[in-house]
Amino acid sequence: MRRFKITVNGHSYEVEVEEEGERPASGRQTHAHAPAHAEPPPAEAPVAAVGGPGEQIVAPLPGTVLAVKVTAGQAVESGQVLLVLEAMKMENEIVAPRAGTVHELHARQGQAVNTGDLLLSLT
Repeated sequence: MRRFKITVNGHSYEVEVEEEGERPASGRQTHAHAPAHAEPPPAEAPVAAVGGPGEQIVAPLPGTVLAVKVTAGQAVESGQVLLVLEAMKMENEIVAPRAGTVHELHARQGQAVNTGDLLLSLT
């Protein structure tokens, strides 16, 4: 049995992973678990990384940029749609996590992106 600590969108979780063919020491079935105080992130929240100028908004899943709804230098409100990302034939709105100004656009319409690719930065 191996234990790992992972962080997803700022929330830490401890998981236990059983190697195939390995039998738990206690003889009972084990499951991955998260601490009781941790809550999973909201499904529609954009993944954000801090670093560089301001807050960086990255792709939460792989897909294609359908529309960019903002321009560099534009002021945005918290919750405002920044761009639309198509993934598995569904349109996903990427929204501003806070009010600010679009510092720089890194994605363009029609561009394919992977999870974690930088879309834009806010200041």
